[in-house]
Amino acid sequence: MSRYFFLSSLFILVPFVSFLSAANQPNVVVFLSDDQGWGDLSSTGNRDISTPNIDSLARDGASFDRFYICPVCSPTRAEFLTGRHHAHSNVFSTSAGGERMDLDETTVADLFKAAGYSTGAFGKWHNGMQYPYHPNGRGFDEYYGFCSGHWGNYFDAMFEHNGNIVTGKGFCIDDFTNHAMTFIEDAVQQDKPFFAYLPYNTPHSPMQVPDKFWDKFSDRPLKMIDEVKKDKRYSDTHLRSALAMCENLDWNVGRLLKKLDDLKVADNTIVVWFHDNGPNGVRWNGGMKGRKGSTDEGGVRSPLYVRWPKSILAGVEIPEICTARDLLPTLCDLAGINAKTNHPVNGLSLKPLIFNNHKSEWPDRILINHWKDKISARSQNYRLDNAGVLYDMIADPGQKTPVTKQHPKVVKQLAAVVKSHKDQFMANYYKDDRPFVIAHPGSPLTQLPARDALASGSIKRSNKFPNCSYFGNWTSTDDKITFTAEVATTGVYDVVLYYASKDAGSKYRLSFNDSHLDFVINEAHDVPEIGAENDRHPRVESYVKNFKPVSIGQIKLNQGKGILSLSATEIPGKEAIEFRMVTLEKVK
Repeated sequence: MSRYFFLSSLFILVPFVSFLSAANQPNVVVFLSDDQGWGDLSSTGNRDISTPNIDSLARDGASFDRFYICPVCSPTRAEFLTGRHHAHSNVFSTSAGGERMDLDETTVADLFKAAGYSTGAFGKWHNGMQYPYHPNGRGFDEYYGFCSGHWGNYFDAMFEHNGNIVTGKGFCIDDFTNHAMTFIEDAVQQDKPFFAYLPYNTPHSPMQVPDKFWDKFSDRPLKMIDEVKKDKRYSDTHLRSALAMCENLDWNVGRLLKKLDDLKVADNTIVVWFHDNGPNGVRWNGGMKGRKGSTDEGGVRSPLYVRWPKSILAGVEIPEICTARDLLPTLCDLAGINAKTNHPVNGLSLKPLIFNNHKSEWPDRILINHWKDKISARSQNYRLDNAGVLYDMIADPGQKTPVTKQHPKVVKQLAAVVKSHKDQFMANYYKDDRPFVIAHPGSPLTQLPARDALASGSIKRSNKFPNCSYFGNWTSTDDKITFTAEVATTGVYDVVLYYASKDAGSKYRLSFNDSHLDFVINEAHDVPEIGAENDRHPRVESYVKNFKPVSIGQIKLNQGKGILSLSATEIPGKEAIEFRMVTLEKVK
């Protein structure tokens, strides 16, 4: 697989595109929810939830009955952005660098930006933090949100705006939507078409939601509870908080749709809604087998709704199987953008299905659903699961009755596609020698969080899931925190450390190759973990703290690869600092 590094060229080639005149170019809004199952909408049959705004997209546009995504977050995002299977772009994990798309990938934002669009993303990116993996380096003019795969607190949280650290206002989904609406309004005032991507981060845990949504679900009778209560993994508070979070999503979709109406651009705006994987808990999901993390039907099936009042008839229903990889070529096709990407896309334009043009010529496809070592194959009627068992998905969506023996030719056909996929990708699937980028000239600031670091000795991560974690239990001067890094530009950098500490007076050294910076933490910052006070259900991921940012001085860094290392040279108390993040900003 390609291991493309940016230092061979400090710019990304923009592919040639041809596009319609600005007056005819449709705007685009893409909503992507996080850990919301196929069954978490009233439009798919859930009688315990009301999602009229999302449902309206299906009523007023096209709905796809068999739309497939990945079992977890970052691969689905990568497949949407590139139009290619996530293994092509070396996305093999949800954290610690494995969520990054290779830099030679062309994104849908690259294409729309080259076609004259204002491009913005608002929410959970989850495909790389350090520029040029950052959204601002992948075609988005505007970015507001967080780049990690999980965030520890959803209220007044620490986010970033175009690479600079800021404090959010209120509940994160409301905040992201506010910023997206401002971006859209600015684009309209400038008479520019816009491409707005809203990769939301709920109902992913922690299960937090404003009171007005939680109060509706906290103790009311649920109509469909008997269908899920049999599962020993069932949790009442997890279910209720997820439903409340989904209704909050719908409320925000309604706010943005109203903004399009108020700006008089709704008629020529393509609005897309889909989810990134199956449900993150035991909930009603149409009786399908599997949930988040599974390559069975329930883990990889999502609604897909596409509304474009100017061009798409209301109520179009499409039964053909399709995938997140189809969205890049589809949106480009609908917008009249003939784009040449750096690599061939795996997806197909869905335009013929949407407009019923040449539908009879639509290919008989086999889609691969893959996560880590789990691989299944889906044809229009059958699924070959990870264990090589065949199911008739029309007659048996719950995958309860194998039909392997009845259809040996189908088994052979799907198994051959699975083998081809394994042969192409699995030998190097987990191999990753890409360093974390420091000091790229395209970004004002480089963030290096604990998530991307390794720790030695007694130092412990706050949680087994690296996203939004921190390091503690630093008791020995023999231990250190390290980043495999590559400095893009030689220069002098201001360094800021985000820390907590019970004691003051510890001494430290930050080093990279032949450069080092010695400093002392003179002020204790002993603060408790936060987040539990907002949780509606106990979480499995890390809590966070109000870590203190402190300027620790300047360091000269020379271009090249190496190990960025933080060590404690003296620990007068019981422990050194708790480490959350270090940032570097070029000053000369």
